[in-house]
Amino acid sequence: MLAVAKMGSPASFESAGSAILAVGLMGSGMIAAAAAGRFLIGVLLAIGVGASLVALLGTLGFPTSINPLPLGAALVVASISFAARGALFARSVASKGWWVAVFVVAGEAAILLTAVVSPGLWPDWLLALLPAQWANLAFRASLTGGHLGPASTTLIALGSTALATLLVAWLWPRRWPYLIMFTTWLAMAALVYNHPGSLL
Repeated sequence: MLAVAKMGSPASFESAGSAILAVGLMGSGMIAAAAAGRFLIGVLLAIGVGASLVALLGTLGFPTSINPLPLGAALVVASISFAARGALFARSVASKGWWVAVFVVAGEAAILLTAVVSPGLWPDWLLALLPAQWANLAFRASLTGGHLGPASTTLIALGSTALATLLVAWLWPRRWPYLIMFTTWLAMAALVYNHPGSLL
């Protein structure tokens, strides 16, 4: 976060700040839910970490106005979505679920953060597949004083995949709900990809 504060332009600060917020929320929510085996623990920890990171951005002089309504909605919906994935890992891989969560978070974080540092490095279709990027776009809209409109597509994507993931966890060990989850994920990725505006 201190490195973010030293970035040259306000636009770079905004891009990096929202990306770090998305990665922090994803890591805390998914890994906590997977390690504890409790969906609610992941949700609460992710919201707490997200609120702390927003406060830290403010103390570091984040150069834009924050719209609290879409920011709060993004924090809650993204926390639920990430915690749902962690809860599924806990159900499907038992005690090793948190390891799966760590690798998933590391992979998405690496792509997202390198995309911020080097715009154009990754194709848009790949970024559109990442729930971390969906959260990043929602956070950027709210952190820059935007309204729910620009972030609504990504919130729909995060919420829909959360419901599909919770369905799989609830019906485990039945495997057929995975088809619903993956279909929902691809459909929401297509929705985000075709939404007007840049993916970065």
